[in-house]
Amino acid sequence: MPTKILAFAGSARKDSFNKKLVKIAITGAKTAGAEVTYLDFRDLPLPLFDEDLETSEGLPDNVLKLKAMMKAHQGFLIACPEYNSSITPLLKNALDWASRPVQDEPPLACFTGKVAILMSASPGVLGGLRGLVHVRSILGNIGVLVLPEQKAIRNAYQAFDENGNLTDRSQQEEIEQLGHKLATITAKLTG
Repeated sequence: MPTKILAFAGSARKDSFNKKLVKIAITGAKTAGAEVTYLDFRDLPLPLFDEDLETSEGLPDNVLKLKAMMKAHQGFLIACPEYNSSITPLLKNALDWASRPVQDEPPLACFTGKVAILMSASPGVLGGLRGLVHVRSILGNIGVLVLPEQKAIRNAYQAFDENGNLTDRSQQEEIEQLGHKLATITAKLTG
């Protein structure tokens, strides 16, 4: 059976640079034989995490859908925008909700034993690099093996062409290689 990869960006913006970036990485993962599911958080809106809401109503339906998707995949391709030198509220909220257990589920079932690779794109000169540090730390603390390879694309307003590809061919190949690497390593670790 092929390795299953869930790919998503920590941005809801329609023309998000990070959505474009993760889609490039998907190409590399598919080349390595992975089955990839792309998740757009615009299609799976989540309320702001609220333990009182969880206690009174249980986990929202979209949280249950997110958890099911995450548990069904062995690896995560994640493109992480940087907000104020850190993780985006959208991505943090999704991770927080997914970390909540349902009955008879082991702690952190969506994350334990998963493999991830990170990337970012930003208009700034660091390309979102500072935010990746925080995402890496959070994922590592909840049981995800985050591969050391990562890539931050700076000056994102000029980095993409009209088709969503990177104008710099070497950067395009590096992002595709991140997807390929995740698929290959995940297959070895979970196969």
